[in-house]
Amino acid sequence: QRYAGQPRLAGRYTWLYTAVVARRPLIWLGSALTDLRAFPEAARRRAGHELDLLQQGMQPTDWKPMATVGDGVYELRIRAEGAFRVFYVAKRAEGIVVLHAFQKKAARTSRLDLDLATQRLRHYLAASRRPRE
Repeated sequence: QRYAGQPRLAGRYTWLYTAVVARRPLIWLGSALTDLRAFPEAARRRAGHELDLLQQGMQPTDWKPMATVGDGVYELRIRAEGAFRVFYVAKRAEGIVVLHAFQKKAARTSRLDLDLATQRLRHYLAASRRPRE
């Protein structure tokens, strides 16, 4: 028996295909995860959605390159209950490296936020070049 809203079978043999997407891991540096968790709920959800798109290999909806921080660094722009930003590097073999998450309060990104993201990127790259024991 069929109920309202229940899908109808196309034929005798119906196959359900689910796309298996290899998700790239997120690597959080410093206090980036704690800072993102401090965002208001709407901004946190939006940031999570954008990062999920990145993990699936798709482009986020609102981003721009941040060459002032470093090569391959991008900025997610989130507008929900204010302006929020997430700096990340997507082109690393080990995954997506989240450098910094913060609330933007002025038209220009503050020098402190840019310097913090640059410092975290330098430390991460230096640590990834060291031979493992």
